[in-house]
Amino acid sequence: MKALVVDDEPLARREMLRLLRDHDWVEVVGEAANIEEAYERTQQLNPELIFLDIRMPGGSGFDLLARLDEPPQVIFTTAYDQHAVRAFEVNALDYLLKPIEPERLAAALDKVRPAAPAAKPPEVLERVFVRDGSRCWFIPLREVRLISAEGNYLKLSWGALQPLLARPLTVLEQRLDAGLFFRANRSQIVNLEFIEAVDVGVGGRLHVQLRGGPEVVISRRQAQLFRRRTMP
Repeated sequence: MKALVVDDEPLARREMLRLLRDHDWVEVVGEAANIEEAYERTQQLNPELIFLDIRMPGGSGFDLLARLDEPPQVIFTTAYDQHAVRAFEVNALDYLLKPIEPERLAAALDKVRPAAPAAKPPEVLERVFVRDGSRCWFIPLREVRLISAEGNYLKLSWGALQPLLARPLTVLEQRLDAGLFFRANRSQIVNLEFIEAVDVGVGGRLHVQLRGGPEVVISRRQAQLFRRRTMP
């Protein structure tokens, strides 16, 4: 598993490299001392795991995650315990306090090692990182019932929440699981697993009711394709 170590303290990075020698299945492909370096290394090296400090020059570890379209797995490494709740809100694998104990590192790595073989092909986007003010989430796209264009943003209907994602609809559509999502009309994509009922509307349009709402109109142009995909 390819890993990136991000920490503004050289001694902390050196100590992490030393600890990781006992885990030969983790390959450290790079280091970074600040957010800009970390962003560049992530884009260039495509790590599967980041050991990420929180307080650094130029921004926090959370700022880095907000810039990444598809963040890798994250293990936070920090000297401060007050960010732990927020770290787990973004589905971090673990939150390690410095100085890091070998046993705690091993326990954190145990959480990611079994999951690696189950990962889907990289061309399919499984989750997105969304930030809304002080709140942020890793949202599993399989749990999103509806994606709607809202100006320059996308509204994700996820449970009782509707966070906004700064990305064009057509760009996200290219990375979605084509067997799970369907383009209903010019501005909406539905998750087929959330469809409860389908009614025929005026002019060849279809009206689909989603579990948890709302009702979505499938355009006449898309209705024929929808019938071929979902109806016997």
